[in-house]
Amino acid sequence: MAASDIEVKAGGGILGAIERVGNRLPDPATLFLIAIVILVVLSAILSSMGVSAIHPGTGKELAATNLLSADNIRRFLTDLPTIFASFPPLAVVLLCVMGVGVAEKTGLIGVSLGALVRSVPKSLLTLIVVFAGVQSSMATDAGYVVLVPLAGMLFHSSGRHPIAGIAAAFAGVAGGFSSNLLVTSLDPLLGGISTAAARLVDPNYEVLATANWYLMAAFVPLFTLIGAIVTERLIEPRLQRTAPVAAGLTIAMEEPSAEQQANEKRGLRFAGLALLAITALFGVAVVPEGAILRDDNGTVEPFLRGIVAVLFISFLVIGIAYGIGARVIRSDRDVVKMMSQSMSDMGGYIVLAFCCAVFIALFGWSNLGGILAVNGAAFLKDAGFTGLPLLVAIIIVSALINILIGSASAKWAILGPVMVPMLMLLGITPEATQAAYRVGDSFTNPITPLLPYFPLILIMCQRYVPSFGIGSLLATMLPLALWMGIGAMLMFCGWYMLELPLGPGAVIHMPAGS
Repeated sequence: MAASDIEVKAGGGILGAIERVGNRLPDPATLFLIAIVILVVLSAILSSMGVSAIHPGTGKELAATNLLSADNIRRFLTDLPTIFASFPPLAVVLLCVMGVGVAEKTGLIGVSLGALVRSVPKSLLTLIVVFAGVQSSMATDAGYVVLVPLAGMLFHSSGRHPIAGIAAAFAGVAGGFSSNLLVTSLDPLLGGISTAAARLVDPNYEVLATANWYLMAAFVPLFTLIGAIVTERLIEPRLQRTAPVAAGLTIAMEEPSAEQQANEKRGLRFAGLALLAITALFGVAVVPEGAILRDDNGTVEPFLRGIVAVLFISFLVIGIAYGIGARVIRSDRDVVKMMSQSMSDMGGYIVLAFCCAVFIALFGWSNLGGILAVNGAAFLKDAGFTGLPLLVAIIIVSALINILIGSASAKWAILGPVMVPMLMLLGITPEATQAAYRVGDSFTNPITPLLPYFPLILIMCQRYVPSFGIGSLLATMLPLALWMGIGAMLMFCGWYMLELPLGPGAVIHMPAGS
C-alpha cells in the first residue's frame, strides 16, 4: 500500500472526521482565553438578569457578579501577578519536574527501563513491558521514546510480532498514564486544580498530592494483567494474520559500547546506594514515634503534605548519584544545566498554567461556578442521578472528551470547577470526583489520533510493516483500550461500593454535616 493510499483511508470515515475536527481545535491555552471571554460576557448578562442561588451549606445568597464592573477590572489588574503566582499546581509541578528532570537528563530513567525489560525471561516479556510502560509515567517522554521502540525490537528478536511489543508498551505508557505505584508529578497538578475548585464551596478545603494514590497504585497490576492477556490472546494472533512482517527484515538493537555499559552499571550502583540512603533517612524521619515528620497527634500528616518536596529531593539525589557514577555529571554546573533544561521544557505548561489560573480565578469571582454547582446538584438530586452512576458518567464523559483534548490538566481545569463543587454538594468528595475523571482520562489515550506521540508510534510500526496505517494502529489498540477501560471502571465501582480510601485520609463521601 502506498503512502497516498494510507492518507486517503485516514481521511475518511468516523476516525477521519474525529481527526479533522480535533486538528481544527486551537491550542489548549487559546481555548482558555476563549473560555475567559465567554465567561466575562456571561457574567455581565447573568448579573444584569439577577441570577442567583442559595448555598445549601451556609444559607448565603450567591449572586452572579459582573466581571466587567469597575471594581472587578481594578481588582483584576491589581491581583493578576498574585493570581498567577498563587495558582496551586504551579510551584509543586515545577518543583517535581526539577528533581525528575535531573534523573531523566542523566539517562537514569531510560537506562532503568531498558535494564528492566532486557533482564526478564521471554515468558514474562509482555507482562514486564506493560508494567514498565505504566510505571514510566514518572517521566512520560522516556516511556514513549525509549520503552516503546525497545519493546518492538525485543519482541522481534524473540521471534514474536514486533508491533505486538509496540502495542503492549504503548498501552502501558498511554492507557496507564494516570496510574503508578508512586506519586507522580500529575498528582499535585490535578490536586491543585481540585483544591481551587473545592474552595468554591469550602474555602479551607485541600486536596493532597496523595489523594488518589491507593486507587492509582491498585490499577498498576490490573492494567499489567489486562495488557499482557489482551496482547497475547487477541492482538498478536491478529497481527500475525493481518500484518505479516516482511521476510528477512532485521532491525538490530543498538548495543552500547563496553565503556558505556560499564558507566551505566556504575551509575545504577550509585543510584541504588543513594536510594537506600534516602529511604533510610525518610524512614527514620517518619516511622518512629516522635519522629520529626509526625505531628503532635502521632500521625504522618506532615510527611504526606510534604510529599512533593520528598519527591523532589529523592529524584534529585538519585539522579545526581547516577550521573556521577555514569560520568554524565562532572561538576555542579552539569546539575544546574539539567535543572534549567527541565524548566525550559515546561515553558508551554507555564503559559497554560497562567491562562488556567486566570480562568479559575475569574470563575470564582463571578460566582457562576457556585450557582451552577448548586442548581446542577439540585437537578441531579431531584432526578435521582447521584452517587456511583454519576461518577461512572464522569468517567465516560472524560474518556470521550479525551479523544479531542489530550492534555489531562487542561481538561480538568475546565471540568473541575464545575464537577468538584457540584458533587461536593451531593456528598461526593473532590478526591472521588478527581479519581473518576482520571479513570476516564487515561484508557482512551491509545486510540486518540491527536495524542502528540501517536504519529511517532505509527512510524515505529511502519519500520516493520510499511503499509501499517492510522486505521491499522487504531484497530490494534482498540481492544487494549476497551478492556483496560472496562477493567478500570469495574475496579472503581468495587472501590466505591466497599468504601475503600482513595489515598491517605482521602475518602469517597463527604463527612456528615459538612
